[in-house]
Amino acid sequence: MFINLNQNQNLKLFKIISEVAAANNQSVYIVGGYVRDLLMKRKASTDIDFVTEQSGIELAQNVGKEIDPKMKVSVFKTYGTAMIRYKDLELEFVGARKESYTEDSRKPEVEGGTIEDDQKRRDFTINAMAISLNKDNIGELIDPFDGIGDLQKEILRTPLEPAQTYSDDPLRMMRAVRFASTLNFTIEENSLEAIKQEAERIKIVSMERIMVEFNKIMLSKKPSVGLKLMEETGLMKLVIPELIDLKGVEEVEGQTHKDNFYHTLEVVDNISENTDNLWLRWAALLHDIGKAPTKKFVEGTGWTFHGHEFLGSKMVKTLFQKLKLPLNADMKYVQKMVKLSSRPIALVTDDASDSALRRLLFDAGEDLEDLFTLCKADITTKNSRKQERFKKNFQYVAVKIKEVEEKDQVRNFQPPISGEEIMTMFNLKPGREIGILKEKVKEAILEGDIGNDSEEARNFVIAEAEKIGLKPVKI
Repeated sequence: MFINLNQNQNLKLFKIISEVAAANNQSVYIVGGYVRDLLMKRKASTDIDFVTEQSGIELAQNVGKEIDPKMKVSVFKTYGTAMIRYKDLELEFVGARKESYTEDSRKPEVEGGTIEDDQKRRDFTINAMAISLNKDNIGELIDPFDGIGDLQKEILRTPLEPAQTYSDDPLRMMRAVRFASTLNFTIEENSLEAIKQEAERIKIVSMERIMVEFNKIMLSKKPSVGLKLMEETGLMKLVIPELIDLKGVEEVEGQTHKDNFYHTLEVVDNISENTDNLWLRWAALLHDIGKAPTKKFVEGTGWTFHGHEFLGSKMVKTLFQKLKLPLNADMKYVQKMVKLSSRPIALVTDDASDSALRRLLFDAGEDLEDLFTLCKADITTKNSRKQERFKKNFQYVAVKIKEVEEKDQVRNFQPPISGEEIMTMFNLKPGREIGILKEKVKEAILEGDIGNDSEEARNFVIAEAEKIGLKPVKI
Protein backbone atom coordinates (compact mmCIF):
# COMPACT_ATOMS: atom_id res chain seq x y z
CA MET A 1 0.00 0.00 0.00
CA PHE A 2 1.28 3.47 -0.92
CA ILE A 3 0.41 6.76 0.78
CA ASN A 4 0.05 9.73 -1.56
CA LEU A 5 2.25 12.45 -0.07
CA ASN A 6 1.77 14.88 -2.98
CA GLN A 7 -0.94 16.84 -1.16
CA ASN A 8 0.85 16.75 2.20
CA GLN A 9 1.67 20.16 3.64
CA ASN A 10 5.16 18.90 4.52
CA LEU A 11 5.89 17.49 1.04
CA LYS A 12 8.79 19.91 0.40
CA LEU A 13 10.43 18.92 3.70
CA PHE A 14 9.97 15.21 3.00
CA LYS A 15 11.61 15.60 -0.42
CA ILE A 16 14.63 17.35 1.13
CA ILE A 17 15.03 14.56 3.73
CA SER A 18 14.62 11.88 1.05
CA GLU A 19 17.28 13.47 -1.19
CA VAL A 20 19.74 14.06 1.68
CA ALA A 21 19.37 10.43 2.84
CA ALA A 22 19.90 9.11 -0.71
CA ALA A 23 22.98 11.30 -1.22
CA ASN A 24 24.51 9.84 1.95
CA ASN A 25 23.46 6.22 1.29
CA GLN A 26 21.04 6.23 4.22
CA SER A 27 17.53 4.79 4.50
CA VAL A 28 14.81 6.97 6.02
CA TYR A 29 11.21 6.43 7.18
CA ILE A 30 8.51 8.53 8.84
CA VAL A 31 7.30 6.60 11.91
CA GLY A 32 4.96 6.76 14.89
CA GLY A 33 2.18 9.16 15.74
CA TYR A 34 2.49 11.30 12.61
CA VAL A 35 1.76 8.25 10.42
CA ARG A 36 -1.16 7.20 12.65
CA ASP A 37 -2.74 10.66 12.60
CA LEU A 38 -2.21 11.00 8.84
CA LEU A 39 -4.09 7.74 8.23
CA MET A 40 -6.83 8.77 10.68
CA LYS A 41 -7.14 12.14 8.90
CA ARG A 42 -6.63 13.87 12.22
CA LYS A 43 -5.05 17.30 12.58
CA ALA A 44 -1.45 16.99 11.44
CA SER A 45 0.97 16.62 14.32
CA THR A 46 3.79 19.16 14.64
CA ASP A 47 6.10 16.40 15.96
CA ILE A 48 7.50 14.16 13.23
CA ASP A 49 9.81 11.20 13.95
CA PHE A 50 12.21 9.83 11.34
CA VAL A 51 14.10 6.53 11.55
CA THR A 52 17.17 5.57 9.56
CA GLU A 53 19.00 2.24 9.60
CA GLN A 54 22.25 4.19 9.86
CA SER A 55 23.06 7.19 12.09
CA GLY A 56 20.12 9.36 13.06
CA ILE A 57 22.46 12.09 14.32
CA GLU A 58 24.36 12.18 11.02
CA LEU A 59 21.12 12.34 9.02
CA ALA A 60 19.80 15.21 11.15
CA GLN A 61 23.04 17.17 10.74
CA ASN A 62 23.01 16.74 6.96
CA VAL A 63 19.32 17.68 6.74
CA GLY A 64 19.97 20.76 8.88
CA LYS A 65 22.79 21.91 6.59
CA GLU A 66 20.58 21.43 3.53
CA ILE A 67 17.69 23.48 4.98
CA ASP A 68 19.91 26.24 6.40
CA PRO A 69 23.69 26.07 7.01
CA LYS A 70 23.14 28.05 10.25
CA MET A 71 20.35 25.77 11.54
CA LYS A 72 20.85 24.46 15.08
CA VAL A 73 20.71 20.68 15.48
CA SER A 74 20.26 19.46 19.06
CA VAL A 75 22.19 16.20 19.56
CA PHE A 76 21.49 13.66 22.31
CA LYS A 77 24.40 11.20 21.97
CA THR A 78 23.29 9.03 24.91
CA TYR A 79 20.07 8.19 23.07
CA GLY A 80 21.49 8.34 19.54
CA THR A 81 18.93 10.97 18.58
CA ALA A 82 18.97 14.49 17.18
CA MET A 83 16.27 17.14 16.92
CA ILE A 84 15.64 20.08 14.60
CA ARG A 85 13.09 22.85 15.08
CA TYR A 86 11.91 23.86 11.62
CA LYS A 87 9.15 26.48 11.29
CA ASP A 88 6.45 25.20 13.67
CA LEU A 89 7.67 21.58 13.49
CA GLU A 90 9.81 19.48 15.81
CA LEU A 91 11.73 16.90 13.76
CA GLU A 92 13.39 14.00 15.58
CA PHE A 93 15.88 11.67 13.91
CA VAL A 94 16.95 8.34 15.39
CA GLY A 95 18.79 5.26 14.26
CA ALA A 96 16.71 2.07 14.04
CA ARG A 97 17.37 -0.12 17.04
CA LYS A 98 16.73 -3.30 18.98
CA GLU A 99 15.99 -3.09 22.70
CA SER A 100 16.36 -5.43 25.67
CA TYR A 101 15.22 -4.66 29.23
CA THR A 102 16.20 -5.62 32.77
CA GLU A 103 13.50 -6.29 35.35
CA ASP A 104 14.15 -3.26 37.55
CA SER A 105 14.34 -0.57 34.87
CA ARG A 106 12.40 0.74 31.89
CA LYS A 107 15.66 1.98 30.33
CA PRO A 108 16.66 -0.59 27.71
CA GLU A 109 19.97 -1.86 26.47
CA VAL A 110 20.08 -0.66 22.87
CA GLU A 111 21.83 -1.90 19.73
CA GLY A 112 21.49 -0.97 16.07
CA GLY A 113 18.80 -2.71 14.04
CA THR A 114 16.62 -2.66 10.96
CA ILE A 115 13.36 -0.81 10.40
CA GLU A 116 11.57 -4.09 11.27
CA ASP A 117 13.45 -4.30 14.59
CA ASP A 118 12.48 -0.72 15.31
CA GLN A 119 8.80 -1.39 14.61
CA LYS A 120 8.80 -4.43 16.92
CA ARG A 121 9.91 -2.28 19.89
CA ARG A 122 7.00 0.17 19.57
CA ASP A 123 4.08 0.25 21.99
CA PHE A 124 1.03 -0.37 19.74
CA THR A 125 0.44 -1.57 16.21
CA ILE A 126 -1.17 1.76 15.32
CA ASN A 127 2.11 3.48 16.30
CA ALA A 128 4.34 0.86 14.60
CA MET A 129 3.57 1.85 11.00
CA ALA A 130 6.18 3.58 8.85
CA ILE A 131 6.11 5.46 5.55
CA SER A 132 9.19 5.07 3.37
CA LEU A 133 10.95 8.20 2.12
CA ASN A 134 13.49 6.08 0.21
CA LYS A 135 13.82 6.95 -3.48
CA ASP A 136 12.87 3.47 -4.77
CA ASN A 137 9.61 3.15 -2.80
CA ILE A 138 8.72 6.62 -1.51
CA GLY A 139 5.26 6.67 0.11
CA GLU A 140 5.09 2.90 0.74
CA LEU A 141 3.35 2.00 4.02
CA ILE A 142 5.36 -0.56 5.98
CA ASP A 143 2.88 -2.18 8.34
CA PRO A 144 4.08 -5.62 9.56
CA PHE A 145 1.52 -5.85 12.40
CA ASP A 146 -1.63 -4.71 10.54
CA GLY A 147 -1.82 -1.40 12.34
CA ILE A 148 -4.08 -0.07 9.61
CA GLY A 149 -6.53 -2.91 10.33
CA ASP A 150 -6.47 -2.01 14.03
CA LEU A 151 -7.10 1.63 13.14
CA GLN A 152 -10.19 0.58 11.22
CA LYS A 153 -11.35 -1.66 14.10
CA GLU A 154 -10.45 1.10 16.61
CA ILE A 155 -8.49 -1.24 18.87
CA LEU A 156 -5.20 -0.94 20.74
CA ARG A 157 -2.96 -3.98 20.36
CA THR A 158 0.75 -4.47 21.05
CA PRO A 159 3.06 -5.61 18.20
CA LEU A 160 4.55 -8.39 20.35
CA GLU A 161 3.28 -10.41 23.32
CA PRO A 162 1.44 -7.85 25.50
CA ALA A 163 2.63 -8.95 28.98
CA GLN A 164 6.26 -8.69 27.83
CA THR A 165 5.60 -5.33 26.14
CA TYR A 166 4.14 -3.84 29.34
CA SER A 167 6.66 -5.48 31.65
CA ASP A 168 9.55 -4.11 29.55
CA ASP A 169 8.24 -0.54 29.70
CA PRO A 170 5.35 -0.18 32.18
CA LEU A 171 4.64 3.41 31.07
CA ARG A 172 3.04 1.77 28.01
CA MET A 173 0.15 0.74 30.29
CA MET A 174 -0.62 4.41 30.97
CA ARG A 175 -0.20 5.15 27.27
CA ALA A 176 -2.71 2.41 26.43
CA VAL A 177 -5.25 4.01 28.76
CA ARG A 178 -4.44 7.47 27.40
CA PHE A 179 -4.92 6.42 23.76
CA ALA A 180 -8.16 4.63 24.67
CA SER A 181 -9.38 7.87 26.23
CA THR A 182 -8.13 10.36 23.63
CA LEU A 183 -8.87 8.27 20.52
CA ASN A 184 -11.93 6.51 21.96
CA PHE A 185 -10.37 3.14 21.06
CA THR A 186 -10.85 -0.19 22.85
CA ILE A 187 -7.88 -1.97 24.43
CA GLU A 188 -7.78 -5.45 22.89
CA GLU A 189 -8.78 -8.17 25.38
CA ASN A 190 -5.38 -9.91 25.73
CA SER A 191 -3.73 -6.53 26.09
CA LEU A 192 -6.20 -5.44 28.77
CA GLU A 193 -5.61 -8.65 30.74
CA ALA A 194 -1.85 -8.10 30.45
CA ILE A 195 -2.18 -4.61 31.97
CA LYS A 196 -4.08 -6.09 34.93
CA GLN A 197 -1.36 -8.72 35.28
CA GLU A 198 1.54 -6.25 35.05
CA ALA A 199 -0.06 -3.26 36.83
CA GLU A 200 2.35 -3.44 39.81
CA ARG A 201 5.23 -2.75 37.41
CA ILE A 202 4.03 0.87 37.16
CA LYS A 203 5.93 1.41 40.44
CA ILE A 204 9.27 1.55 38.59
CA VAL A 205 8.08 4.50 36.46
CA SER A 206 8.70 8.04 37.72
CA MET A 207 5.58 9.85 38.90
CA GLU A 208 6.42 12.75 36.58
CA ARG A 209 6.12 10.48 33.52
CA ILE A 210 2.91 8.91 34.84
CA MET A 211 1.36 12.36 35.34
CA VAL A 212 2.19 13.44 31.78
CA GLU A 213 -0.03 10.59 30.57
CA PHE A 214 -2.61 11.12 33.32
CA ASN A 215 -3.02 14.79 32.44
CA LYS A 216 -3.59 13.87 28.79
CA ILE A 217 -6.37 11.55 29.99
CA MET A 218 -7.78 14.43 32.06
CA LEU A 219 -7.76 16.67 28.98
CA SER A 220 -9.53 14.14 26.74
CA LYS A 221 -13.09 14.75 25.59
CA LYS A 222 -14.51 12.21 28.05
CA PRO A 223 -11.92 11.57 30.80
CA SER A 224 -14.05 8.90 32.51
CA VAL A 225 -13.11 6.47 29.70
CA GLY A 226 -9.49 6.49 30.86
CA LEU A 227 -10.26 6.87 34.56
CA LYS A 228 -12.55 3.81 34.51
CA LEU A 229 -9.87 1.81 32.68
CA MET A 230 -7.34 2.80 35.34
CA GLU A 231 -9.74 1.56 38.02
CA GLU A 232 -10.53 -1.66 36.12
CA THR A 233 -6.86 -2.54 35.52
CA GLY A 234 -5.69 -1.74 39.05
CA LEU A 235 -3.54 1.23 37.95
CA MET A 236 -5.67 3.78 39.81
CA LYS A 237 -5.19 1.96 43.11
CA LEU A 238 -1.44 2.23 42.59
CA VAL A 239 -1.39 5.84 41.37
CA ILE A 240 -4.23 7.61 43.28
CA PRO A 241 -5.62 5.15 45.86
CA GLU A 242 -7.50 8.02 47.55
CA LEU A 243 -9.94 7.97 44.61
CA ILE A 244 -10.50 4.23 44.98
CA ASP A 245 -11.36 4.86 48.66
CA LEU A 246 -14.48 6.68 47.39
CA LYS A 247 -15.71 3.53 45.68
CA GLY A 248 -18.58 1.42 46.95
CA VAL A 249 -21.92 1.89 48.69
CA GLU A 250 -22.61 1.04 52.33
CA GLU A 251 -26.04 0.37 53.83
CA VAL A 252 -27.07 0.82 57.46
CA GLU A 253 -30.69 0.55 58.62
CA GLY A 254 -31.82 0.55 55.00
CA GLN A 255 -30.06 3.83 54.26
CA THR A 256 -27.38 4.05 51.58
CA HIS A 257 -25.22 6.77 50.07
CA LYS A 258 -24.17 7.22 46.45
CA ASP A 259 -20.97 5.69 45.09
CA ASN A 260 -18.73 8.74 45.28
CA PHE A 261 -16.12 7.31 42.89
CA TYR A 262 -18.51 6.93 39.96
CA HIS A 263 -20.21 10.21 40.91
CA THR A 264 -16.78 11.88 40.68
CA LEU A 265 -16.22 10.49 37.18
CA GLU A 266 -19.57 11.91 36.09
CA VAL A 267 -18.62 15.31 37.51
CA VAL A 268 -15.31 15.25 35.61
CA ASP A 269 -17.13 14.40 32.35
CA ASN A 270 -19.72 17.13 33.01
CA ILE A 271 -17.11 19.80 33.62
CA SER A 272 -15.10 18.69 30.59
CA GLU A 273 -18.03 19.69 28.38
CA ASN A 274 -17.60 23.27 29.57
CA THR A 275 -13.89 23.85 30.16
CA ASP A 276 -10.44 22.86 28.89
CA ASN A 277 -8.86 24.22 32.08
CA LEU A 278 -6.81 21.24 33.33
CA TRP A 279 -6.78 22.44 36.93
CA LEU A 280 -10.53 23.03 37.04
CA ARG A 281 -10.91 19.44 35.80
CA TRP A 282 -8.57 18.38 38.62
CA ALA A 283 -10.79 20.28 41.07
CA ALA A 284 -13.74 18.23 39.77
CA LEU A 285 -11.71 15.02 40.22
CA LEU A 286 -10.83 15.90 43.83
CA HIS A 287 -13.95 17.82 44.93
CA ASP A 288 -15.20 14.86 47.04
CA ILE A 289 -11.78 13.42 47.96
CA GLY A 290 -12.45 14.18 51.65
CA LYS A 291 -15.65 12.10 51.74
CA ALA A 292 -14.01 8.74 52.45
CA PRO A 293 -12.25 9.84 55.68
CA THR A 294 -15.26 11.90 56.89
CA LYS A 295 -18.01 9.34 56.14
CA LYS A 296 -20.14 8.58 59.20
CA PHE A 297 -23.57 7.08 59.89
CA VAL A 298 -25.61 9.12 62.38
CA GLU A 299 -28.74 7.62 63.97
CA GLY A 300 -31.82 9.46 62.81
CA THR A 301 -29.88 11.44 60.20
CA GLY A 302 -28.24 8.88 57.96
CA TRP A 303 -24.90 9.16 56.20
CA THR A 304 -22.93 12.37 56.75
CA PHE A 305 -19.68 13.75 55.33
CA HIS A 306 -19.25 16.80 57.58
CA GLY A 307 -16.23 18.95 56.75
CA HIS A 308 -15.27 16.91 53.71
CA GLU A 309 -14.58 20.06 51.66
CA PHE A 310 -12.18 21.46 54.28
CA LEU A 311 -10.37 18.14 54.72
CA GLY A 312 -10.38 17.61 50.94
CA SER A 313 -8.68 20.95 50.34
CA LYS A 314 -5.93 19.95 52.82
CA MET A 315 -5.55 16.58 51.06
CA VAL A 316 -4.94 18.37 47.74
CA LYS A 317 -1.47 19.55 48.77
CA THR A 318 -0.46 16.09 50.02
CA LEU A 319 -1.69 14.54 46.77
CA PHE A 320 0.06 17.10 44.57
CA GLN A 321 3.31 16.50 46.46
CA LYS A 322 3.01 12.73 46.04
CA LEU A 323 2.03 12.99 42.37
CA LYS A 324 4.82 15.49 41.59
CA LEU A 325 2.29 18.02 40.36
CA PRO A 326 3.03 21.77 40.62
CA LEU A 327 2.90 23.19 44.14
CA ASN A 328 2.35 26.72 42.86
CA ALA A 329 -0.74 28.79 42.07
CA ASP A 330 -2.29 25.83 40.20
CA MET A 331 -2.31 23.73 43.37
CA LYS A 332 -3.71 26.61 45.44
CA TYR A 333 -6.44 27.13 42.85
CA VAL A 334 -7.48 23.45 43.11
CA GLN A 335 -7.44 23.71 46.93
CA LYS A 336 -9.65 26.78 46.77
CA MET A 337 -12.16 25.17 44.39
CA VAL A 338 -12.39 22.01 46.53
CA LYS A 339 -12.82 24.03 49.74
CA LEU A 340 -15.60 26.20 48.26
CA SER A 341 -17.32 23.46 46.23
CA SER A 342 -20.41 23.23 48.48
CA ARG A 343 -20.71 26.89 49.47
CA PRO A 344 -23.02 28.18 46.69
CA ILE A 345 -25.71 25.53 47.30
CA ALA A 346 -25.93 26.62 50.96
CA LEU A 347 -27.03 30.06 49.73
CA VAL A 348 -30.09 28.77 47.87
CA THR A 349 -32.58 30.23 50.33
CA ASP A 350 -34.61 33.43 50.34
CA ASP A 351 -33.15 34.37 53.72
CA ALA A 352 -29.50 33.95 52.69
CA SER A 353 -27.88 37.08 54.08
CA ASP A 354 -25.98 39.64 52.05
CA SER A 355 -23.13 38.95 54.45
CA ALA A 356 -22.96 35.30 53.35
CA LEU A 357 -23.03 36.35 49.69
CA ARG A 358 -20.32 38.95 50.26
CA ARG A 359 -18.13 36.32 51.98
CA LEU A 360 -18.49 33.93 49.04
CA LEU A 361 -17.60 36.77 46.66
CA PHE A 362 -14.59 37.64 48.81
CA ASP A 363 -13.38 34.04 49.13
CA ALA A 364 -13.92 33.08 45.47
CA GLY A 365 -12.71 36.37 43.98
CA GLU A 366 -11.86 36.15 40.30
CA ASP A 367 -12.55 32.39 40.34
CA LEU A 368 -16.28 32.76 41.09
CA GLU A 369 -17.38 31.75 37.57
CA ASP A 370 -15.14 28.67 37.72
CA LEU A 371 -16.70 27.75 41.07
CA PHE A 372 -20.17 27.93 39.53
CA THR A 373 -18.99 25.80 36.59
CA LEU A 374 -17.83 23.18 39.14
CA CYS A 375 -21.08 23.36 41.12
CA LYS A 376 -23.20 22.86 38.00
CA ALA A 377 -21.02 19.90 36.95
CA ASP A 378 -21.70 18.39 40.39
CA ILE A 379 -25.38 17.92 39.43
CA THR A 380 -25.42 14.26 38.39
CA THR A 381 -29.00 13.30 39.20
CA LYS A 382 -30.78 11.46 36.38
CA ASN A 383 -34.11 12.96 37.50
CA SER A 384 -34.71 15.73 34.93
CA ARG A 385 -37.05 17.68 37.25
CA LYS A 386 -34.47 17.67 40.05
CA GLN A 387 -31.73 18.63 37.60
CA GLU A 388 -33.78 21.58 36.34
CA ARG A 389 -34.52 22.68 39.89
CA PHE A 390 -30.83 22.58 40.89
CA LYS A 391 -29.84 24.60 37.82
CA LYS A 392 -32.49 27.22 38.62
CA ASN A 393 -31.19 27.37 42.19
CA PHE A 394 -27.68 28.16 40.99
CA GLN A 395 -29.06 30.80 38.63
CA TYR A 396 -30.91 32.32 41.59
CA VAL A 397 -27.69 32.50 43.64
CA ALA A 398 -25.79 33.95 40.68
CA VAL A 399 -28.34 36.78 40.33
CA LYS A 400 -28.23 37.54 44.09
CA ILE A 401 -24.43 37.59 44.07
CA LYS A 402 -24.38 39.93 41.07
CA GLU A 403 -26.66 42.36 42.91
CA VAL A 404 -24.41 42.33 45.99
CA GLU A 405 -21.27 42.62 43.87
CA GLU A 406 -22.56 45.71 42.06
CA LYS A 407 -23.55 47.28 45.37
CA ASP A 408 -20.56 46.42 47.58
CA GLN A 409 -17.65 45.73 45.20
CA VAL A 410 -16.01 43.03 47.31
CA ARG A 411 -14.80 40.71 44.57
CA ASN A 412 -10.96 40.95 44.48
CA PHE A 413 -11.35 42.97 47.68
CA GLN A 414 -8.82 45.74 48.30
CA PRO A 415 -9.11 47.39 51.75
CA PRO A 416 -10.36 51.00 51.44
CA ILE A 417 -7.73 51.93 54.03
CA SER A 418 -4.12 50.71 53.93
CA GLY A 419 -1.75 49.71 56.71
CA GLU A 420 0.43 52.72 55.91
CA GLU A 421 -2.55 55.06 56.37
CA ILE A 422 -3.35 53.50 59.76
CA MET A 423 0.28 53.90 60.88
CA THR A 424 0.20 57.57 59.85
CA MET A 425 -3.16 58.18 61.57
CA PHE A 426 -1.89 56.89 64.92
CA ASN A 427 1.86 57.49 64.50
CA LEU A 428 2.51 53.74 64.82
CA LYS A 429 5.39 51.54 63.72
CA PRO A 430 4.63 48.25 61.96
CA GLY A 431 3.10 45.85 64.47
CA ARG A 432 0.20 43.52 65.25
CA GLU A 433 -2.21 46.40 65.93
CA ILE A 434 -2.13 47.31 62.22
CA GLY A 435 -3.14 43.79 61.21
CA ILE A 436 -5.90 43.67 63.84
CA LEU A 437 -7.43 46.96 62.64
CA LYS A 438 -7.23 45.98 58.96
CA GLU A 439 -8.93 42.65 59.73
CA LYS A 440 -11.69 44.47 61.64
CA VAL A 441 -12.29 46.75 58.63
CA LYS A 442 -12.55 43.72 56.31
CA GLU A 443 -14.99 41.93 58.66
CA ALA A 444 -17.13 45.07 59.06
CA ILE A 445 -17.43 45.45 55.28
CA LEU A 446 -18.25 41.75 54.76
CA GLU A 447 -20.85 41.89 57.55
CA GLY A 448 -22.37 45.04 56.03
CA ASP A 449 -21.69 47.15 59.11
CA ILE A 450 -19.88 49.73 56.98
CA GLY A 451 -19.68 50.31 53.23
CA ASN A 452 -16.64 49.59 51.08
CA ASP A 453 -15.70 53.28 51.38
CA SER A 454 -12.51 55.01 52.60
CA GLU A 455 -14.29 57.68 54.70
CA GLU A 456 -16.46 55.09 56.49
CA ALA A 457 -13.41 52.89 56.98
CA ARG A 458 -11.38 55.75 58.54
CA ASN A 459 -14.16 56.58 61.01
CA PHE A 460 -14.55 52.90 61.86
CA VAL A 461 -10.79 52.50 62.48
CA ILE A 462 -10.76 55.54 64.81
CA ALA A 463 -13.63 54.05 66.85
CA GLU A 464 -12.02 50.58 67.00
CA ALA A 465 -8.56 51.98 67.81
CA GLU A 466 -9.98 53.86 70.76
CA LYS A 467 -11.10 50.52 72.27
CA ILE A 468 -7.45 49.39 72.42
CA GLY A 469 -6.17 52.73 73.74
CA LEU A 470 -5.06 54.36 70.49
CA LYS A 471 -5.87 57.94 69.53
CA PRO A 472 -5.31 59.58 66.16
CA VAL A 473 -2.54 62.16 65.95
CA LYS A 474 -3.48 65.70 64.98
CA ILE A 475 -2.11 66.76 61.63
